[in-house]
Amino acid sequence: VTGSEEIVAELKRHVTTKIGAMARPDEIYFTGELPKTRSGKIMRRLLRDIAEGRTLGDTTTLADPAVVQALMEQYGEEE
Repeated sequence: VTGSEEIVAELKRHVTTKIGAMARPDEIYFTGELPKTRSGKIMRRLLRDIAEGRTLGDTTTLADPAVVQALMEQYGEEE
């Protein structure tokens, strides 16, 4: 899933207007799916680990491990 530069700029403007400049994201990533537990909760910890290039911790509760693998391939090695 991709987003245009216009969408990224609008999202950043919206966050700055509604929350403030200190909350404005440096990067915005688009994805088709998010890593979730079997009960449907988003595993934010894994998103942080992928974004920061850290080793993933416990992933035993993932509903679909392929989602994490796809995110790592797409975003984990950009820098």
